[in-house]
Amino acid sequence: MIERARRLAIIQPLPGIGDMIWHLPHIRALTRHFGVSATVITKPRSAADQFLTQDDGVADIMWLDRNPEGRKGRHDGPLGFLRFALELRARAFDTVVLLHHSHTLAFLTMVAGIRDRYGYGYGLQRFFLNHPARVPADLLALHQFQRATLFLRDAGIPLADPEPRLAIQPQARAAALARLGLNSHGFIAMGIGSSETSRQWGAERFADLSGSLLDAGWEHIVLVGGTAEADMARDIRQRLGTRADRIVPAIGWGLAEVAALCAEAAFYVGNNTGAMNIAAAAGTRTYSLFGDVPPFHHAASIVPIVTPPGAVRGMAGITLGAVLDAVRGDRGGLAPTGR
Repeated sequence: MIERARRLAIIQPLPGIGDMIWHLPHIRALTRHFGVSATVITKPRSAADQFLTQDDGVADIMWLDRNPEGRKGRHDGPLGFLRFALELRARAFDTVVLLHHSHTLAFLTMVAGIRDRYGYGYGLQRFFLNHPARVPADLLALHQFQRATLFLRDAGIPLADPEPRLAIQPQARAAALARLGLNSHGFIAMGIGSSETSRQWGAERFADLSGSLLDAGWEHIVLVGGTAEADMARDIRQRLGTRADRIVPAIGWGLAEVAALCAEAAFYVGNNTGAMNIAAAAGTRTYSLFGDVPPFHHAASIVPIVTPPGAVRGMAGITLGAVLDAVRGDRGGLAPTGR
């Protein structure tokens, strides 16, 4: 008999924005099941505080500062482990769910004195959980989304809606349109950002794609990326010459603003990155360039575009024609009237 949680913590320690988006359905299923909103414990790089706190099921974000790039994290090493356990204890959680296979984190939740401890139960982890699941031996070969889904199934927790969805308020949509100075659904969002060079399609190809879409009748294209893509955005606009004013940069926007922007776009096309997952979770048709990793079909909104067999490996093997064909075939045409 599962006791109703009073103070629920959900630990999702993977660092990426996409990692957090993939786990949205599982977090919502857990909060519904336990009947209480949760504190989500994750790493700062996930930027969960920018978009997750808008969800009714999320009461708070607590940072797990382990293994950051370029420095020692607050929760690294023996003293850091103790610090994390003490911080957990101070929050008086009575229930924790660990959406990961880490035995270290499971041990620290036990040290923190949390009454009910749920998790995958993989390897040594099962000794520190009092509600371990019976996950398959090849758990680590599965995608993170699949791991969490199997855990919920084994725990008897219904996953009513497996689709990652972001809660976006109407006023946020209106604010994004006002900042862009554009009309709703009259533009394409193009994701030029990438956290890894192996996932970057490049300024020249994005400029060629922009030109083709403008030729097809689209009035504006909004370039979505982080501050690191500022030079790239300028390069793309310069390549468009006299049509540069139809290429609108949205560089360095907060993730909640990016989500609202994407929700108002006719469709999204771009690199396989965090913004791509945000666009799909915003309910926008999303054409994603998967050059270096295979897609795993976690969101119905995503149309994967992959390197064809026999082509150059990686993003270089995805041609402009392949992207245009994917959009044309899915939408029944490239022009705005095709939507």
